[in-house]
Amino acid sequence: MKLLFLVIDGMGDIPLEELENRTPLEAAKTPNMDYLASKGKLGRMYTVGKGVAPESDAAVISILGYDPYKYYTGRGPLEAIGANIKMKDGDLALRCNFATLDKDNGILDRRAGRDLTEEETSKLSEAINHQVKLESYPADFEFKGTMSYRGVLVMKSQGHPLSSNITITDPAYEIIDGISIAKKEFKMILNVSEPTTNTEESKISAALVNEFTRKSHQVLEEHEVNKKRDAEGKLKANLILSRSPSNLLPKLFNINERYDVKFACLLDMPVERGISKLAGMSLILLPPPSKDLKKDSIIRVKKILEITDLYNCFYIHIKGPDEPGHDGNATLKKHLIEVIDKHFLGNLLQRINIKKWVICITSDHSTPCKLKRHSDDPVPLLISGSKISSDGILKFGERECLKGSIGLLKKGSELMPILMNYLKR
Repeated sequence: MKLLFLVIDGMGDIPLEELENRTPLEAAKTPNMDYLASKGKLGRMYTVGKGVAPESDAAVISILGYDPYKYYTGRGPLEAIGANIKMKDGDLALRCNFATLDKDNGILDRRAGRDLTEEETSKLSEAINHQVKLESYPADFEFKGTMSYRGVLVMKSQGHPLSSNITITDPAYEIIDGISIAKKEFKMILNVSEPTTNTEESKISAALVNEFTRKSHQVLEEHEVNKKRDAEGKLKANLILSRSPSNLLPKLFNINERYDVKFACLLDMPVERGISKLAGMSLILLPPPSKDLKKDSIIRVKKILEITDLYNCFYIHIKGPDEPGHDGNATLKKHLIEVIDKHFLGNLLQRINIKKWVICITSDHSTPCKLKRHSDDPVPLLISGSKISSDGILKFGERECLKGSIGLLKKGSELMPILMNYLKR
């Protein structure tokens, strides 16, 4: 028996007038998800907990079976490990964005237009690493642009260990009970990092973050890449926003040893790669995600089939629908869900015997198009295949999931033990 654990990033949503009071998932033509729904069980899930609009990192840790309030230490280390940057406890890692800053300290765009090329990101990252020198305290750093506007920063002190007890420069997020969450409302103004404890480590760490932010802005503002972007009418990538700082690597238990399985993962983003590495999964190499989700889906099916005899659990995380959710583009979000259904699930289901598989489809969080951000809405959940009895529901969607026998999982960490029980039956 094998497990396919498919996480479709940001798939959850709320009804929209433009889709005749349906969500993108409800409006999408998804014959393969609907087939699995008709053969299985449906429900809903708070991936971290009720009232929490999580980032993907805490949500993924949770739905892989780890209590985020126990295991989560911040997104920075997960991004660093996923981007192959070495760090140890006492280093300070932060998730970053290339952003656009105006002359009055206002942020024009938190993602610099979301159109940075790999070549632009590489050149800007190289300039930061070569030209920025930290002087407020003896420390080194490594900055790496990962995908598009995303990046990660790791600072290494030559004296005091660094501290994560600081505020963040990104105005869109805050830390509550140790978990980084999206704010419902915020002003687009660059924040200054402040120590949150009266310790030397906190003061040093906040000063280093502010110095890096200031000096990297100076380098980026004068860079030829940004002069060219400005001339072409594009937004400059002249600011590094940082969030989710941490000076501790999470100590995740080995998921293979815990459940006596062999997990392989096929993932797009550094943060999911970092989590999976720390969980002990085998990371299957993939080409970087392209702008062609059909092509990317077909590649992932081919990879699964190539390694199906080597592993019995497969964690697949597809970014697709999250970005149009952030952009408020319901039509595109609906379309990308349809692409995943047709070209990932459609191709895979033709080549496997679902009686020998447990198939779970869910999301790490909701990204409602109306809100253009993550929300605390529960995500749809489907478990099918094997000898799982049917709820008799014929469509996979948020409101249909309300009727399912799984009910409402109050936290995502409840899911993996359920899947393992089905797998071992």
